[in-house]
Amino acid sequence: MSKMTTVYKGGLKTECTHHLSGTKIMTDAPPDNNGNGEFFSPTDLFTVSIPACILTIMGMVAQTQGFDIDGAVAETEKIMAANPRRVAEVKITITFPHNDYTDKQKRALQHVVDTCPVSASLSEKVNRIVELKYKGE
Repeated sequence: MSKMTTVYKGGLKTECTHHLSGTKIMTDAPPDNNGNGEFFSPTDLFTVSIPACILTIMGMVAQTQGFDIDGAVAETEKIMAANPRRVAEVKITITFPHNDYTDKQKRALQHVVDTCPVSASLSEKVNRIVELKYKGE
């Protein structure tokens, strides 16, 4: 079980503390919702948790199977909807640093995309598109 604390700091900002590590993350409302956009917005954190989860588990799979994904980069785009205001779509492109993965390794990486716990926790109202690219393809 993880424990965290979030404190409202005023000015539409919060400070979130992870109890185990002591790590702190600040949030700010986005400019399109009365904030300054000085930090990740809460919906940004929600959105970026998807590729963070996917890459973490891909790293575990790669480590277990004897290959690496070091240097893989996930670019994420968040699309908001109104009425109610919510994350409607998340587009993620993961680019791997090389293209010498076997078909078995590529299937294992795709399986992670399909079974990531953060993605599995999403409402079906959130459209999720994840593309895997391998350098040189």
